[in-house]
Amino acid sequence: MRLLLTLPLLAGLAVPAPYEDPLAATGKLATAACPEPAIVQGGIPRTREYLTAMMKCLDRSWSRHFAGAGLTFRKPVVRYYDEPATRVCGGDWPDGAAAFYCTERATLVFPLTGRWIEDRTDLYPLKVAAHEYGHHVQSLTGIRKHYESGARASRARQAELGRRYELQADCLSGVFLGSVWGSLARGRGDWEAVLDATRASGDDDGERRSHGKGANRAYWLKRGFTAQRPGACDTWSAPAARVA
Repeated sequence: MRLLLTLPLLAGLAVPAPYEDPLAATGKLATAACPEPAIVQGGIPRTREYLTAMMKCLDRSWSRHFAGAGLTFRKPVVRYYDEPATRVCGGDWPDGAAAFYCTERATLVFPLTGRWIEDRTDLYPLKVAAHEYGHHVQSLTGIRKHYESGARASRARQAELGRRYELQADCLSGVFLGSVWGSLARGRGDWEAVLDATRASGDDDGERRSHGKGANRAYWLKRGFTAQRPGACDTWSAPAARVA
């Protein structure tokens, strides 16, 4: 990944200098086992059991990857709520949000109820969990810091940079899904279903511009899944059409 920083010259001019993503050359996420508990029935105890198991898988996979790359890893804090609360992480619960990542507190927040997870048989809950974990990876590697710096420097590019940030998390979720796919007891139809659910969660209705069009969300998820390499998730140098 290459994000542009600015270095001053003696003449008072400036040139762009490349920012190298520490994950770019770290290779594939190692193949790992991550069997899913069933969540189609059982209510809150079952959804909590499911997410707890998936968090352990994500912790193991990313901690090993960071260790192999010589990077410092810290587990995120994980908080579960029976249902959305009024306040969370020192602020209001985000409107329309299911799961999310509190950046300043390195905390993953998961409601245990709602359409995103209750009575589901597809992989969408795991994709969502892996996406939010992707934001934690972005924070650990300094990617979030550079995204926020760029957004502060250019209000005109804030929406675009936000989409690049979110689409990279989609891609990182695909990297994880690809690395554990062999242990999920899933088939082609399950993969197509999660791609369809991801497309349906895009910005195509025109009411928001924060995550990218459904086709682009599915593209980056599939790209990560196929490559199984975090370095394949370079949304920052991607053409505008791929982050629209």
